[in-house]
Amino acid sequence: MPLVQVAQHADDLDRATAFYTLLLQAPPAARFEPPGLVFFDLGGTRLLLERGAPPAVLYLAVPDVDAELARLRAAGVAVESDPNPIFRHEDDRLGPAGTDELQAFVRDSEGNLVGLVEHRRG
Repeated sequence: MPLVQVAQHADDLDRATAFYTLLLQAPPAARFEPPGLVFFDLGGTRLLLERGAPPAVLYLAVPDVDAELARLRAAGVAVESDPNPIFRHEDDRLGPAGTDELQAFVRDSEGNLVGLVEHRRG
């Protein structure tokens, strides 16, 4: 069963839209006012920014977590943690076999935690 949509809390839709446009390097796919909804397309899964949504922790795949953190730091994004190896994928059940999973965390403009995940050959 494919994941269709994830909702993320946003107090200020304009500020959150600017943050996720920077993070995802893509503009929103749609905005509806009222009721105050902004959608981004994440490869077929919708990210919904909504004032009434509860906070969620998003984990986004990136090809190079170090480069991504450098780009986000330069833009003034709050980095909560630098990359840490989480575990090694011995098989393909949760990620590509033979890779180490590194995760780092940033805060979005609304205070929500966002994980950045790289599968690094080691």
